[in-house]
Amino acid sequence: MKIAFPTQENHGMESDVYGHFGSAPLFVIVDSDKGTYETTGNPNRQHRQGECQPLAALSGKPVDAVVVGGIGAGALFKLTMAGIKTFRAVEGTVEENLALIKSEKLPQFSQDQTCAGHEHKGSCAH
Repeated sequence: MKIAFPTQENHGMESDVYGHFGSAPLFVIVDSDKGTYETTGNPNRQHRQGECQPLAALSGKPVDAVVVGGIGAGALFKLTMAGIKTFRAVEGTVEENLALIKSEKLPQFSQDQTCAGHEHKGSCAH
């Protein structure tokens, strides 16, 4: 399974998982079957609120799942429609969250847990 983890900096598997999908500078994409990973930038990072294009953010890299601290409803919907599962990360590294997803201890995001924006008193579930 290929799993994308948004990150602030590139420290490979030791990168901390970033709190927001759409504004993450980078993604560490792990192939959990092969035990390998690659890093890609987020070309969709500078979008207006509500206009995240998650497949563009992933630089067109095919993934089966995303593990992130927070995500907007539109991005979650688009990922779901593309057949990509989205899981709620815990604070910590890619490696720590990968271990949790492998042991089925990370819950999937639901629409009521999404970010409502950070302007005008919006809130997030993370």
